[in-house]
Amino acid sequence: MIVIRRLIDRHRACTAIFLPGEPPRIFPTSDHEHGRILQIYKQDRRYPDVLNDFTDFDLGPPSSTPQR
Repeated sequence: MIVIRRLIDRHRACTAIFLPGEPPRIFPTSDHEHGRILQIYKQDRRYPDVLNDFTDFDLGPPSSTPQR
């Protein structure tokens, strides 16, 4: 499973990508770049048969049917 997180401090914003058994990969990104990374890795909404934050932790808006 891949985990993608936005890390923000006072001076910069980064995207962190975590894969099991691998060291974290952290690199500076803009909000737009981070959003695009989430789209690529299907973290932007619910998808059929894809487990992400929206399905695992119910962080997204409620939806009766998954959208494509």
